[in-house]
Amino acid sequence: MSESQLLTEHYHKDTYKSLKGYQADGGYEVLKKAFKMEPQAIIDEVKASGLRGRGGAGFPTGVKWGFLPRNDETRYLLCNADEGEPGTFKDRMMMERAPHQLIEGMIISAFAINSPKSYIYIRGEYDQCIETVTAAIKEAYDAGLLGENILGSGFKHDMDVYYGAGAYICGDETGMISSLEGLKGQPKLKPPFPAVQGYLKKPTIVNNVETLAAVIPIIDKGAEAYKAIGTEKSSGTKLFSVSGCVEKAGNFEVPLGYPLMDLIELAGGLRPGRKLKAVIPGGSSAPVLTAEECLTAKMDYEDLSAKGSMLGSGAVMVIDDSQNMVDLLGVIMHFYHHESCGQCTPCREGTGWLSKMVHSILEGKGRIADLDLILKVANQMKGKTICALSDAAALPALSFVTKFRDEFEDYIKRGHQYAAEALHV
Repeated sequence: MSESQLLTEHYHKDTYKSLKGYQADGGYEVLKKAFKMEPQAIIDEVKASGLRGRGGAGFPTGVKWGFLPRNDETRYLLCNADEGEPGTFKDRMMMERAPHQLIEGMIISAFAINSPKSYIYIRGEYDQCIETVTAAIKEAYDAGLLGENILGSGFKHDMDVYYGAGAYICGDETGMISSLEGLKGQPKLKPPFPAVQGYLKKPTIVNNVETLAAVIPIIDKGAEAYKAIGTEKSSGTKLFSVSGCVEKAGNFEVPLGYPLMDLIELAGGLRPGRKLKAVIPGGSSAPVLTAEECLTAKMDYEDLSAKGSMLGSGAVMVIDDSQNMVDLLGVIMHFYHHESCGQCTPCREGTGWLSKMVHSILEGKGRIADLDLILKVANQMKGKTICALSDAAALPALSFVTKFRDEFEDYIKRGHQYAAEALHV
């Protein structure tokens, strides 16, 4: 098993998004193998592989599947393709270039958990993804790969596409379920967890696009071969969306545990004449790393956690010495304030205050005391809401102000000058 391209080996081929092209490169052969296995054996294999959710939380996939009640109650499989985390664009590439890979992974997963129905929830802005995945599903139905008695296995499964309206909050699995049910896309209190009571109050499994696709190489080559890639606790490969101050922004599939600095080099390195200032390693909600921390950082769950950040969705945003950290934090805070659903007071009010204080600094009206107030508000937002959006706003605020405080203080002291320059006065 290749250590670098478990998923993306054929993505460069235009034909790979069609059923004929996908099958020419071995597509749906693993599904045939899966149908010869017992469903529980598939769950056990995924659990043994150490596969962790690739959407951001990093929860063990096989363990999540094991939470389903052992009864005959109808259960649903939902693919979270909302991909609202700023800086993340890997799922988009996967759906546009390899929709049948996702469909095959979903059918295998549905067979394992005995789900007769699945939905792919795609963010509303992804027009091309919606079109490509919808066409691929039709191809699969026409070929007998969806619907009644798939490949003579006796297993029936139906699949539909559902698209949202671009709400970040629907990236939360319970928020997505609410939206899918036709309700306001707001997260729900847990317990009950979706695996026990989710979509239509039935047992539900929600997995990310990349997670479901990764089931294919696990069943193809076995858990041990998959676990041999990556690190002991972070197995397999991961797709990283690298953007920002690099020469060749894009998606890169590498083994987990890959050095961050090497990943930046895969993206062409920094622009000529620039120095690394910082990196946001896992999407805008991940605490920022300083240039010094980046030197030894490895792209896996444990190493980034030990450095006070997180792998998240795998969105790596590179910041060089031409960038202003106050301005960047202003963009992030504006986003989270705009995306808060308003259900929880700490998030509704806290995101507004954080955005207001950072923009006050940007407008040349900031005070040194505002920095400690930002830290105080952010700390009071953590862990006190239904979903993680409040934390998603608080964590970058804490890390930016703490690690680059000198830059924030300088901006405040020279605030009127910066504000005048920004307004071209």
